[in-house]
Amino acid sequence: MKAADLERTLRDDPGDLASWRLYGDRLRERGDARGTLIELQQRRDRTRPADREALDREIAAVVDEHQRSWDAALPEGATVLERRYGFATKVAVEWSDSAPVTIEQVMQAPFVTALRIAPSETQERDDYEWGDPSEAALPVPAPSIDTGALATLDLGRLVELDLSYLRIGAPGAEALAVSTYFRFEASGAGGFGPPAGSGRTEILDLRYCRVGDAGLAALAASQGFAGVRRLHLQRNLLSAEGLRALHPLAGLAELDLRYNEIGAEGVRALLAAPFIGSLKRLLLYRDDVGEAGAKMLADAPHLPPGLRSYWRNV
Repeated sequence: MKAADLERTLRDDPGDLASWRLYGDRLRERGDARGTLIELQQRRDRTRPADREALDREIAAVVDEHQRSWDAALPEGATVLERRYGFATKVAVEWSDSAPVTIEQVMQAPFVTALRIAPSETQERDDYEWGDPSEAALPVPAPSIDTGALATLDLGRLVELDLSYLRIGAPGAEALAVSTYFRFEASGAGGFGPPAGSGRTEILDLRYCRVGDAGLAALAASQGFAGVRRLHLQRNLLSAEGLRALHPLAGLAELDLRYNEIGAEGVRALLAAPFIGSLKRLLLYRDDVGEAGAKMLADAPHLPPGLRSYWRNV
């Protein structure tokens, strides 16, 4: 197999050890020390813990010698958060006017499938200080967020997208959904159909993004996010309408809704969702749902027993 074909295979199945060995052979042929790193780390995994010390020293020596040059291939402003065999797999980029270009370059790296788009410290401070107090409860983007630029991002390869604390508002969420829609159309995967046409994203972190009901509805209706299994929605100005919008995400296994005043009506909408019986984690506070909502959760027959038991003891 060609290196490009192996990279595509390994993005889809990063646990495929045989393909990593083949890829390591290709890397060694062109003098890339990561080929040696793959061989050493796989050998270490097959070695008894008591015999790993020498291999650990070899691995550390290869990493110390080459990691700086490996990371030099990434654009300025990109920070590596996680690696596999020396390759960046999760990268962080601070949002700015130049961030879309940086993100586009990051997504050219062969194994980046997780991205954190973070606000700068200045953006976070301005977000808290900006605007009329009456606007604090509106799902509007921060002044520093160009929602049009969000629509240009190509994030179709991602398994994990973390936008936490980046206040994109409803327009930003809608821009991401529109971008995903057009990229699916261009690839021929769009339109109505089975989940096979869905994006790869499984983890979506929108904490404190203030997307509101309309923004969440746009994302939940997008094929690019149809496969999400872990969804973090703390403090997003959501109501029962937003909970009803979640129903297309049938594969949800983990849902965090803290700091949203969804009330009893929101609980009713949540309990009607097709994913309710398969949830493994549901994070909510009693203040989010009220006394009536808490009682409904405690008595809900379709809620998994462990979650139901929690609400009986809150």
